[in-house]
Amino acid sequence: AAGLVINVLVYAFGVYPLSQRVANVSQRNDTAAKALADAKQENQQASGALTGKDQAVTKLDKFYTEVLPRDLASARALTHVRLAQLARMHNLRYERAQSEPVLTKDSKLTQLKVQMNLGGSYGGVRGFLHSLETAPQFVVIDNVVLGESEGDSLQLTLNLSTYYRSGL
Repeated sequence: AAGLVINVLVYAFGVYPLSQRVANVSQRNDTAAKALADAKQENQQASGALTGKDQAVTKLDKFYTEVLPRDLASARALTHVRLAQLARMHNLRYERAQSEPVLTKDSKLTQLKVQMNLGGSYGGVRGFLHSLETAPQFVVIDNVVLGESEGDSLQLTLNLSTYYRSGL
């Protein structure tokens, strides 16, 4: 009977409290493991966001330096010289072109708006527009007006835009 009482007392005051502490430690370990997994996932997401941001910055810089014209002179050369060459290549008459730089407030880019008039055959106009749309240079076609001229000749009026970085 004395041994049973001693066993119950040892269990009540020694083993049971230690088993509770072990259970608490095990529960804290599980909580810590879940917190660690959550932290690793957040770290991966943050790394992905930084990598994505770095890639976007790199691509934007490449766009500014390799795709957009450098300055107003380059933009005019692109819109006047290159488009005149395309017109000749498609047997179109390059009648006239006028351009106007437009600076947008709070923007690093300046828009060069161009209006040009061309004349020629339907096939020439179609080929010109296709060449313009597939060219590597950055030119946006804002508006196309196609009208008849004498005979089977067509009159093409194009409103175009390109952009360049201002203040560099």
